[in-house]
Amino acid sequence: MKNAPSLPHHRLHVFGLAREMLVAVRDAHIRDAKLRDEALRAAKGACLNCAEGAGRVTRADKARAFTIARGEAVEAAAAPSRSPLFSATRGRRTPSGLPCSRIAWSPC
Repeated sequence: MKNAPSLPHHRLHVFGLAREMLVAVRDAHIRDAKLRDEALRAAKGACLNCAEGAGRVTRADKARAFTIARGEAVEAAAAPSRSPLFSATRGRRTPSGLPCSRIAWSPC
């Protein structure tokens, strides 16, 4: 028996990927402060909107939240390509083995 609470978003594979993307964006060490802030906000938004979508009941509400999460994920993934340090993330992989650039294309 588990003692840890299980929330709806904990069962979503894509929520785990969004968390990995947040770590990857944080670890990209983007020099531009504004771009770094925007990328972190987008990555956090992807996580939170995946969680929100999992908690919604109607299909339309879920679709809206997951659509926003996908947009946030794409925005967060684009930030390192705009950074002079893009080469620092090229070839890097997340803990689950996905390339950092592929996380944003996972369907929410």
